[in-house]
Amino acid sequence: MTQRHRRVVLAPDKFKGSLTAPEVAAALATGIAQVAPEAEIRQLPVADGGDGTVDIFVAAGWERIRVAAVGPTGAPTTASYAVRDGTAVVELAEVVGLVKLPGAQPDPMYAGTYGLGLVLRDALDRGYHEIVLGLGGSASSDGGAGMLHALGLRILDADDNELPWGAAPLRRAHRIDCSRLHPAVASTTFTLASDVDNPLLGPHGAAAVFAPQKGADREQCAEIEAALSHWAELVRAARPATRGAAGDGADTGRGRDRAGSGVTEPDGEIDFARRPGAGAAGGTGFGAMAVLGARPRPGIEVVLELIGFSDAVRGADLVVTGEGALDEQTLRGKAPAGVAAAARAEGVTVVAVAGRCALSPERLRVAGIADCYPLTDLEPDPACSVADAAPLLSEIGARIAADHLR
Repeated sequence: MTQRHRRVVLAPDKFKGSLTAPEVAAALATGIAQVAPEAEIRQLPVADGGDGTVDIFVAAGWERIRVAAVGPTGAPTTASYAVRDGTAVVELAEVVGLVKLPGAQPDPMYAGTYGLGLVLRDALDRGYHEIVLGLGGSASSDGGAGMLHALGLRILDADDNELPWGAAPLRRAHRIDCSRLHPAVASTTFTLASDVDNPLLGPHGAAAVFAPQKGADREQCAEIEAALSHWAELVRAARPATRGAAGDGADTGRGRDRAGSGVTEPDGEIDFARRPGAGAAGGTGFGAMAVLGARPRPGIEVVLELIGFSDAVRGADLVVTGEGALDEQTLRGKAPAGVAAAARAEGVTVVAVAGRCALSPERLRVAGIADCYPLTDLEPDPACSVADAAPLLSEIGARIAADHLR
């Protein structure tokens, strides 16, 4: 009788600052093949909507489209997005993320999301009417104003002059003109892929929680909070116009919330600023929901669905997931937790790899992870672990194969 080959699916996220998700999967595959050469290995790297999302779709067989754009401070750059079967996956970090800041110098008051809007506009011009927008790693706190500006929305001061980019100029905004919003918005379904559920404003909002990560000091955080609050009021005042421009996707109607957040005002109007996820990517989630009619969903859930993870894992013997650090944050919607949940639903054993693991065996089991293989078991020096992550992961892959595939 012919022995059935063991099947393993490699579905790691990136090791931030060290290896991309496809590189992690490739290193693991090398080690597994050394010990279990007969094993059928499927490399299916994952992401949760942040940086690296486009790359994992390309690795899954989607087509990459490159487009000229501008970074968060207006410097010319090239970005890409992934497409297949009428759907486009656009990644904010790919064009206006922190990694796109010139010289890595933050500009919390004037960095903007205009370049993201240019990428979205390219996808709309090409006829893609299902757009997934991955939010994460943003360099700006402009509430999505720059993105919407690139899509045709005009943000005007009291003299009807268009405002420059960034959060700070929003304090001078007087009105919004939606008449030139890209016509394809009305017939397009936008999905926000993010693991952030913060609202736009308040102690858990974009300014308080995320602006310091973009270089804002305490005084600047207060200014950004005031600017975003003013921006939210302008968008709210313009809602009848934005609903008409964006069509049914944005027309949630009075007292009715198609995305199911249940956050409404006493008069029945939806308060998008209070919606979970509105604070994602410096408030870009707010602009996308309020004007484009975007629906927020957990990033890893969207990614796994689009790359066909359930079909790939069905009948497998083992799934290997992981990320740079496994800790309590991992269990709150990060990629490895999503992979583990999906694999567990198919009855497949899951193990994880990590640069370091701060979770007890009991906490790992709660997440559906049978075991964890941290690089610190092989190399306790963090700097060496980061520098030598690929060969260390290959060795970890060999260990996993010896433990689970022999």
